[in-house]
Amino acid sequence: MTNSKNATPFIPENYDKSVREVIPFYDTILTESVDIVRTVKPDVKQWLDTGCGTGYMVEKAAPLFPDATFILADPSGDMLNAATQRLKSYPDHRVKFLPPTPTEGLPPYIGEFKPQVITAILCHHYCRPRQRRIATGICYSLLESGGLYVMVEHVMPDSMAGIHLSLERWKRFQIEQGRTAKKAIKHTKRFNSEYFPITINEHINLLIKTGFQTVELFWKSHIQAGFYAIK
Repeated sequence: MTNSKNATPFIPENYDKSVREVIPFYDTILTESVDIVRTVKPDVKQWLDTGCGTGYMVEKAAPLFPDATFILADPSGDMLNAATQRLKSYPDHRVKFLPPTPTEGLPPYIGEFKPQVITAILCHHYCRPRQRRIATGICYSLLESGGLYVMVEHVMPDSMAGIHLSLERWKRFQIEQGRTAKKAIKHTKRFNSEYFPITINEHINLLIKTGFQTVELFWKSHIQAGFYAIK
């Protein structure tokens, strides 16, 4: 999977508004993700954001880490163009953009750079199981020893009743944010059909099997969860 498209239903021009209509606590998720970095790697010098979207994560993080270089990767050239515009005030030594690529396409960069931090926010749930294992392994290989991996994903509830109730709650959230019932229903139908969540325990087990020494859940709300792992 190395094409220049990604699976998000939103176009870059509308992404920042639309994602807040469908992801509860979206801004809080990013704030908490950045706060993990502030705690574990406050002196980070190189930070890779894979699945960077429009660059909002880096825009939030860059002022807090003035000595860090941010490397942005995304499978969508259009998203990267939007991120370039968002971050155009930063010099090249602070913000670098890779050609369009998903995480699975990053092996050529192993050895070229060795980030102390990798973030993957709401991007790997589009992967099938084998792709997810590959993407996680690549992030592990890219990180320097002691490096921090921060990941936020949609997750699969542990029971059929939990799935049903979570989707109903998610649909109601979208409608209360101003989306029509038709759009909300259409979006919730993407669950386990256009993206493929796994359970919290499956995430933790995958990170441990990949080789991470410390693995923790740091965020859970609705059907989104955040994890951090230290190599």
